[in-house]
Amino acid sequence: MELHVPQTAAHGGVGVGTMEAVASLGFMAAGAAAIWDSLRLGAGWAADGPQTGYFPFWIGLLLVTASAINLVGVALAARPRGGELRGRAAPLFLSWEQLRTVATVFVPTAIYVAAIPFIGLYVASALLVAWFMWRLGGFGPLRATASGVATALVAFAVFEIWFLVALPKGPLEELLGY
Repeated sequence: MELHVPQTAAHGGVGVGTMEAVASLGFMAAGAAAIWDSLRLGAGWAADGPQTGYFPFWIGLLLVTASAINLVGVALAARPRGGELRGRAAPLFLSWEQLRTVATVFVPTAIYVAAIPFIGLYVASALLVAWFMWRLGGFGPLRATASGVATALVAFAVFEIWFLVALPKGPLEELLGY
């Protein structure tokens, strides 16, 4: 019988506590933004009832408070006691290899989204499909490029011609008269 030992952050990667702290800070920032905007709109009580920002203000305050409590919990859990983290190593949330795998999808997708305003949805989609087929799917460059172009052409026909839905276009579509 094989015994499964959970990986720890000491083996290389991002620990659970680190991710909990990052998530808490992100939620805290979102709550702070809600509070700030609610104060800008008016977060008080008017003669005719609550102002526009009243409820978002309290939700933002709740979010900031809950995030702060979580951060304190993370800090207390990470506090060393006798050279150890409460008697055990920090559990691993994500190994560096897993992070690299996630990045192989996330980075091209982020570039795709950023490129849409400049080159249009269809060209960006053709490039994304071709990239994924070539790099992750193991297809040859010719087959990947042909599939990317075919995908963009089908999407163009469905949205622009059949459903008459205008999606972001770039210089190529303008050159072709769309």
